[in-house]
Amino acid sequence: MTFVTSMHQLLLASGKSLCTAESCSGGRIASLITSMAGSSEYFRGGIVSYQTAIKEMVLHVDAAVIEKYGVVSRETADAMRVCACNLFKADYAISITGYAGPTGGTEADPVGTVYISVGTATQGLTKRVVSQLGERTKIQDDVARQAIELFNKYLEVEL
Repeated sequence: MTFVTSMHQLLLASGKSLCTAESCSGGRIASLITSMAGSSEYFRGGIVSYQTAIKEMVLHVDAAVIEKYGVVSRETADAMRVCACNLFKADYAISITGYAGPTGGTEADPVGTVYISVGTATQGLTKRVVSQLGERTKIQDDVARQAIELFNKYLEVEL
């Protein structure tokens, strides 16, 4: 779990805050963060906005974004990041949306495809990843790890 330790140390040293907006990962990112003693110093909280309606009603993702680009898209992941920063009044957010399977997915975005967005309310880094692990829980664990690793890369440049 060195990927969590690295993020933990960077955030503690910076005095910056973090929140999460998760969909397909089902809260695994928040769970990894809060497994570290002292994470309450920077972690504001997270939301598992599993259903599209919750992304719109609670996170305040614009329904037009979801309608135009789809709920599993770079644009929706970006909007989730921005909305989470605003909702939690956090410096940074990690957001994730995708297909954990075994159903869902499209030809262009098969099961295992997720969009991860990390950053602030005004700038971020978004990446499409495809987990090849096949089983739902393994995909969820894998993409949660990848989300924190992407956030670490973002922080190393940002801080």
